[in-house]
Amino acid sequence: MKKQIFCLLSIILILFSCQTVPITGRQQLSLIPSESILSMSYQSYSDYLSKNKVINDTEEALMVKKVGQRIQKAVEKYFTEHNMQKQIEGYSWEFNLIDDKTINAWCMPGGKVAVYKGILPVAQNEAGLAVVMGHEISHAVAKHGDERMSQGLITQMGGMLLSEALASKPKETSNLFMTAYGLGSQVGFLLPYSRIHETEADRLGLIFMAMAGYDPHEAIKFWKRMSKTKQGGSPPEFLSTHPADTTRIKNIEKLIPEAMTYYRKQ
Repeated sequence: MKKQIFCLLSIILILFSCQTVPITGRQQLSLIPSESILSMSYQSYSDYLSKNKVINDTEEALMVKKVGQRIQKAVEKYFTEHNMQKQIEGYSWEFNLIDDKTINAWCMPGGKVAVYKGILPVAQNEAGLAVVMGHEISHAVAKHGDERMSQGLITQMGGMLLSEALASKPKETSNLFMTAYGLGSQVGFLLPYSRIHETEADRLGLIFMAMAGYDPHEAIKFWKRMSKTKQGGSPPEFLSTHPADTTRIKNIEKLIPEAMTYYRKQ
């Protein structure tokens, strides 16, 4: 009986806790107040920066900020034009280059971006970096982490509200947050995003980089370079969560015509 009640409550919770992913229009589960996620994100990002070396004022660091700010403006423009500004309300954008040879990059809720120095040789230039940052920022603005944490609250914590979970199971909730957003002893270590999330991030990322003035065709070149980095050894951290293969590249090729309609060379 208790199991049936739980299932019924979960169904009701899911039906009344959905929001729409920008551009794709997909309905996704969203149980967590934005202000709660942003607060946890900003604290985690601050903690991370305090424990890792941030590179400032170099040509590479300035490039990361330049590309990030251009994509930020593109995201804000798209959301404003489509009356979806509330979805990125409270964002406090930040773009930092981390002195780490790992091939990795990530974006937390609220626009908190970290690019590892190790991924720059693969990116090669601004356009390649725009592919990376556009993709990661798209995961954040599409609230893929929020969706995964919402699913975790239902499957692992019986549909608890975040405030209740933090109060009664703080350690478990913290672990759930780290898994959903890629934090922990090694930032970026998490289960791979679902195929739906990856496809959405590819599509949104191409559109945002195009709106920022970067040619979407550069995405094909970037992912081909990225796929070569796993030859002869373990795949880099970036590929452990972002599978790059011929199927993905073919899918991106299909997405490029749509992205090109947003492209305005700067």
